[in-house]
Amino acid sequence: MLTSFGRFCRKLRIDHGELLKHMADKLGVTSSYLSAVENGKRNVPQGWIEKISDLYSLNVEEQEKLKQAVFESQKIVKLDFEDLNADDKTTILALARQFKELDKKDKETIKAILLKNRKKGE
Repeated sequence: MLTSFGRFCRKLRIDHGELLKHMADKLGVTSSYLSAVENGKRNVPQGWIEKISDLYSLNVEEQEKLKQAVFESQKIVKLDFEDLNADDKTTILALARQFKELDKKDKETIKAILLKNRKKGE
């Protein structure tokens, strides 16, 4: 199934009259690899936002849409635990393990807490 990133890339290719192979060549990957990324079988590689933005001269609005598409398409997220204590690590991992089991209300509560704390730090 085509991800948000895949839809963004497809539109970009149509707008530039390109085939998947042309974009893959520009990115230095095979067509099958690009297709796997677009279909969510692989994560969007680091550096592709900047590379695609440069290759296609994306304006600020288009870059934001690309960033959002990449964010929505990520299936795996790596976390940096370097400066976290054991309790913080346990909390983060417990949330990740149990997230699917939470009901909508609990998820909204957690999201509100996190967004409130994020705004305080900005």
